[in-house]
Amino acid sequence: MRLDRADLLRPKGWFFGPWNPTLNMSLGYANKGIDEPHFHQRMTEIYMVARGLAAIRVEQETIELSEGDVLVVEPGEAHTFLSSSSDYFHFVMHLPALEGEEATADKVPVPDSRFGL
Repeated sequence: MRLDRADLLRPKGWFFGPWNPTLNMSLGYANKGIDEPHFHQRMTEIYMVARGLAAIRVEQETIELSEGDVLVVEPGEAHTFLSSSSDYFHFVMHLPALEGEEATADKVPVPDSRFGL
């Protein structure tokens, strides 16, 4: 897991770009945090918070997300959203991008007990 926060004193910043290796990725969005405990076997998930607040649980740690935050959840790390504000909105990237049955098989449900709550 890696959490990056935007430097709001700078007018512009980059987290990823062409200086990184070529990325096979998909990009999506959500207007609320979904409580769906799972992990991915191969895929990395990157959440980029555009607005609002949310609490996400990654394994045994609760992380408070706010506008400008970027959270990287590595393969094998169980995660789920605990809550989100009514104005919450994030973008999400999946690396590598998987399709169809391959994507379905990569997402493994986990019991709440894995989070130690």
